[in-house]
Amino acid sequence: MATAKKTTKKPAAKEAEPVHVKQDKKEVMKTHQLHGKDTGSAPVQIAILTEKINSLAAHLKAHPQDKHSRRGLIGMVGKRRKLLKYLQMTSQAMYTKIVQALKLRK
Repeated sequence: MATAKKTTKKPAAKEAEPVHVKQDKKEVMKTHQLHGKDTGSAPVQIAILTEKINSLAAHLKAHPQDKHSRRGLIGMVGKRRKLLKYLQMTSQAMYTKIVQALKLRK
């Protein structure tokens, strides 16, 4: 007599949720834009990059072996650093405002 083999499913591994919920890109733009249709100024770009960096950093904490994403993160950090340097040279007041608003370590 053949016995039925019991199959037990393993519980699915839970994905680690990011520390903070990713804001919508348009919301980030609205909070940092200089005028109504501003989508590409340095403060807006810095804010969007910061949001992406924070999201990717949370992903990398859950998946430390993801080397391709880590490379993308390093590129984004470099681009943000260049934009911050440009903003510091052109408008010191705007630079300090954006650094305080985004809570960057500068």
